[in-house]
Amino acid sequence: MNSTICAISTAMGVGAISIIRISGPDAIKIVNSIFKGKNLLEVDSHTINYGHIVYKEEIIDEVLVSVMRAPKTFTVEDVVEINSHGGPAITKKILEILLLSGCEPAEPGEFTKRAFLNGRIDLTQAEAVQDLVVSESEKSRKMAINGLSGSLSKLIKDIRKEIIDVQANIEVNIDYPEYEEGEKYTKDTLLPRIQNINIMLTNLLDNAQNGKMIKDGITVAILGKPNVGKSSILNAFLEEEKAIVTNIPGTTRDVVEGRFILDGIILNIIDTAGIRETEDVVEKIGVEKSKKASKDADLIIYVISAEDGISVDDSEFIKSNIDKKIIIFINKNDLSDNRLKIDYVNQESIIYGNTISSDGLDALKDKIRDMFNLNELDNSNYTFLSNARQISLIKEASLKINNIIETIDNLPLDVFTIDLKNAYELLGEIIGETYKEDLIDELFSKFCLGK
Repeated sequence: MNSTICAISTAMGVGAISIIRISGPDAIKIVNSIFKGKNLLEVDSHTINYGHIVYKEEIIDEVLVSVMRAPKTFTVEDVVEINSHGGPAITKKILEILLLSGCEPAEPGEFTKRAFLNGRIDLTQAEAVQDLVVSESEKSRKMAINGLSGSLSKLIKDIRKEIIDVQANIEVNIDYPEYEEGEKYTKDTLLPRIQNINIMLTNLLDNAQNGKMIKDGITVAILGKPNVGKSSILNAFLEEEKAIVTNIPGTTRDVVEGRFILDGIILNIIDTAGIRETEDVVEKIGVEKSKKASKDADLIIYVISAEDGISVDDSEFIKSNIDKKIIIFINKNDLSDNRLKIDYVNQESIIYGNTISSDGLDALKDKIRDMFNLNELDNSNYTFLSNARQISLIKEASLKINNIIETIDNLPLDVFTIDLKNAYELLGEIIGETYKEDLIDELFSKFCLGK
């Protein structure tokens, strides 16, 4: 990390300003060489300085230059930010001049990577930076900010501290049995502490679904036979004519997707082709996609027409998905007041309504809130695992701790230090205390340039 890097940190396009960020040992020197104004080598840290970018005696742009000296910067290196006028041409020109003047182009996420490698933030905080950049809802923003503040890191560190304390006590008891001041460890005294560690890990895993839901949203597949009103429900949710609606069965032949936010959670809605036997090649492909959507969805809204009633195919589909989160929406109750008998599902999961008067749509949203406990999220502290990497490592650590609990009556105490050490190291990977270079490169490659 001896190089000085630069990148455009704002989105390319027409705008009021653009920001070009520079970080590294020669950041101030390089920018000063193309800046006409105060001598940036002599200005105070964390100041904004007015002047011009000049190259070969040509004024390129009127700018404000922020100078921030190490170590009190995001990357813990000297950092300079050039605030130029917005627009692709001027922004690219300044970047080009910086590269000609000695900077190297930054890789995706390299500024945040340097912040991590220099100890400014840990790995969960680095991941929270990316989560904040891509957040699309208020809850995902809150979770990212909470992660950036270090609350998840603190929780992981507290568990590691408990593990290392238990391990140290076991080793002292084994190596120095004559040491009278230390806590005497037996299987009876060890088990409660191991169980407490297991509870902390289990709580993290139990709440991980909330973190995934806040970050990625809920995938909702609207399924049912042709012409039962699936597309109308999609349009009603989105409050726009996203899907074509006709009274001709089979109008929807491919999946149609849309998104809306319910109580701060993104709902990824998939309107599917009607499920039925068909000889139409195109429609048949649509039906197969519908079946796949039902397998991948977090929630199925199965639509039945009140006019037509429930068919054998409807019953078979519902029964085959009874173990999943499913809501039965009896549509077109404006055309028929027929109350259908579906005694093999929870009656609270059956909602009657129509898309003409929007009857039942609020009840449908309320049911989604209840199924996913969305109201309870408002009272949470948003300290959640936020990605598959973190969840996988917690699961592995939990397996190590569970192994101790299951075998504690059959093995000597010193054997358990191996599982404790492994769990400790796995938790260390979450916060980046230990890491593999290729994992770090892969993680930060998903970041945007300039971040």
